[in-house]
Amino acid sequence: MNTNLFAAPSDITCLVTGLWEAVFTGDEHKAIGLVLRAVDEGIAPESVLLDVIAPVQAKVGEEWAANRMSVAQEHAATAINDRAVAALSVHPAARAAAGRGRITVSCVDGEWHALPARLLAEVLKLRGWHVDYLGAQVPVSHLIAHLHRTGPELIALSSSIATRLPTAHATITACQAVGVPVLVGGAAFGPDGRYARLLGADAWAADARSAADQIQSGPLPRPETSHQTIDDLPHLSDQEYTMVTRTGTRLVRTVLHSLEAAFPAMRQYSDLQREHTAEDLAHIVDFLATALYLDDADLFTDFVTWTAFILTSRGVPANSLPPALHLLAGELKDFPRASRILELGSRQFTAPSSVPSAAARNHP
Repeated sequence: MNTNLFAAPSDITCLVTGLWEAVFTGDEHKAIGLVLRAVDEGIAPESVLLDVIAPVQAKVGEEWAANRMSVAQEHAATAINDRAVAALSVHPAARAAAGRGRITVSCVDGEWHALPARLLAEVLKLRGWHVDYLGAQVPVSHLIAHLHRTGPELIALSSSIATRLPTAHATITACQAVGVPVLVGGAAFGPDGRYARLLGADAWAADARSAADQIQSGPLPRPETSHQTIDDLPHLSDQEYTMVTRTGTRLVRTVLHSLEAAFPAMRQYSDLQREHTAEDLAHIVDFLATALYLDDADLFTDFVTWTAFILTSRGVPANSLPPALHLLAGELKDFPRASRILELGSRQFTAPSSVPSAAARNHP
C-alpha cells in the first residue's frame, strides 16, 4: 500500500471528477468504491472527506440551483455522498484513538442539511476526539439534556438555512447558559461569519477543516451564564419581527389573493403553479422575518436575487416578484424596518446571471 498521506492535485481532481460522475448518475457502488480505493492507495481520509466529497456536494447544490438536477436527483446524490462518508468512517485507515476529549456536533433545530456537520464530526474523530454526532433537526431541549448528560468541551453547531438563525440564536444562548462554549459554522452564518458574531457565538469557522484546526489549537473559554438574548439585539424591542412571524400565514394568504389582480398572468396558473407561488411567498415572508431579526437588509435582498435566479433557471417568469413585494409592503406599511427592507428588495430585483451568496441560496 502506498503510504503517502497527501495526494497530488491531479489525483484529487480525478477523484472529484469520478465521484461527481458517480453521484450524478446515482451509482452508489461506484462512489463508495472510489472513496475506499483512494484511501487504500494512501490518500488521507481527511483529504478524501474535505477535498473530494465536500466539493462534490457543493456542486450538487449548484447544479440543483441551475436546474440541471431535479430535487429527487439532488436528494439521491446527497444520500450517496452520505453513505460514502459512512463507508470511509469504518475503513481501518480512519480509526483513531479518542484521547483528546469530548465534543458534540449538531445541526440547529429545523436544519436538515446534515452533511456539513457530518463531515466535521468525521474529521474530529480522525484527529482523536470523542464525538457525539447528533445529526439534523435537533430540538433545543433535547440538545441541552444531552449536554448536561455528557459534559462536552464544546458544541459545534451547524446551519445552512438562514431562516433558522433565530432558532440558532436561542440554541447558542441555551448552550452557553449551561456553560458549554459554541462554535458555529455553515452558510447560514454568512461567508464572513457576521451572523455568528451578531448572535454571540464563541467562535465561527468557514469550513470543517478550519473548525477542526480551531478546536485543536486550544479549548474555548467557558461562557458566562448570565448572558441575556435581548441584550444582543435591542432592535427586537420594536416587535416587528414578532408581528411578521405571528401573521405570516395571513400575509401569504392576503398577498396571494391580491397578486392575481396585480399580475394577470397568474389567472392562467394551474393548481400546482399556485401552490408553488404560495410556497415562494411563504419563503419571502420567512426571509423578511429573519432580516428583521438580524436587522440586516442584505440577507433579504440577496434572497430576492437568488429567487429570481431560481425562477429564471426553471423557465418561470420572475417578473411576479416586484408586484408580490409591493403588495407585501402595503400590508406592512406601518412597520418602518420591514417597509425599508422590502423597498430595498424591490430595487435590487434583477434577472441575475449567477448564483448569489451562499446564505441566500441555501434555501429549501
